[in-house]
Amino acid sequence: MKTLDIKSLLSENAYPGRGIIIGKTPDGKKAAIAYFIMGRSVNSRNRVFEATETGIRTKAFDESKLTDPHLIIYHPVRVLGNKTIVTNGDQTDTIYELMDKQMTFEQALRTRTYEDDAPNYTPRISGILHFENGGFNYAMSILKSADGNPDSTERFTFSYSNPLNGVGHFIHTYMGDGSPLPSFEGEPEKITVPDDIDEFTSLLWENLNEDNKVSLFVRYVDLATQEATDRIVNKNK
Repeated sequence: MKTLDIKSLLSENAYPGRGIIIGKTPDGKKAAIAYFIMGRSVNSRNRVFEATETGIRTKAFDESKLTDPHLIIYHPVRVLGNKTIVTNGDQTDTIYELMDKQMTFEQALRTRTYEDDAPNYTPRISGILHFENGGFNYAMSILKSADGNPDSTERFTFSYSNPLNGVGHFIHTYMGDGSPLPSFEGEPEKITVPDDIDEFTSLLWENLNEDNKVSLFVRYVDLATQEATDRIVNKNK
């Protein structure tokens, strides 16, 4: 698969929506995770990321302007033992709770579908990282309607064992702006991941559309120690 330039993927797309990146640093020492949210409505833009004990949650920046928490208030990142879950909705909790009951990532997601936001039927995108013996593997999932037809749910899972140094994969909700919004198509896009978390954070944030970007979370996990280093950037301050 061709390696794409994440700078171009973001700067040339005014509205990729919400996005997940998972990969490994070039030095092979860290796992990299990134999640961003964007918004077009006042309600969607009125958000920030807030750190939790093991991840992040979304919350209203101005509670007085919150009109509908449905689909916008959730925990994007949670940790369950040696697994880190990252998603674009409340399916984070579904995966956490059902995997805690010994179900698999795919089995947990089979209980969910795309978002109920007709006519967009926004895809649910999810990722999971398994850390073990100084290494890790990961999987990414997308649940989407069948070309905008809500009568059918299409489910795709992409698994990456023994990920290569410097390689990451990027999946996002939309191919671009539109009405209705066109759902992501194809495999997660292959990109490069730098060693430095601040370099990666700046690269992503600076190339997200200025009008539509809302918040960004980046985590690097040291594979030897399992120590996590986080960065949160919020447009609302």
